[in-house]
Amino acid sequence: MSTANIKRVKSSEIELKDRLVSIQRVAKVTKGGRTFSFSAIVVVGDEHGVVGYGLGKAKEVTEAISKGVDDAKKSLVKVPVLKGTVPHAQHGKFSGGYVLIKPAAHGTGVLAGGAMRAVLESAGITDVLAKSKGSSNPHNVVKATIDALTKMRDAVTVAQQRGVSLDKVFNG
Repeated sequence: MSTANIKRVKSSEIELKDRLVSIQRVAKVTKGGRTFSFSAIVVVGDEHGVVGYGLGKAKEVTEAISKGVDDAKKSLVKVPVLKGTVPHAQHGKFSGGYVLIKPAAHGTGVLAGGAMRAVLESAGITDVLAKSKGSSNPHNVVKATIDALTKMRDAVTVAQQRGVSLDKVFNG
């Protein structure tokens, strides 16, 4: 699947909420001892179909988180959300992280693990079945989830891409 259908969004136009996915203390060993710094993975979204992720690194936790938020605002994408769930089942992959996302009935909730849950809730998805396979590394899981969400297409988009009516897509 090509990346031509990914819709980029400007962060200045919308109100974003950020969620901390993971924070790690990293040690650099030097002649004078260990130097500690922090890396933070942050997901931002407006809970109406716009989501992005970022990585921030700094000597202090709060600074790393704010850098992560700034980085996440640069990678915002629009994803289809239909009645609080996803339009269809979709696989996503990044490096060793594989994810499966399936639509669910209203009232199911977000059945997903840590890193996936943050991405799906930030995108505004309230009912979904999701499974993370392969790597449990939060970096890879977040990127695989975003990959799966960007591959999704709703019926209106499919109709426009094929140049046919909406009825023809369903009866086609």
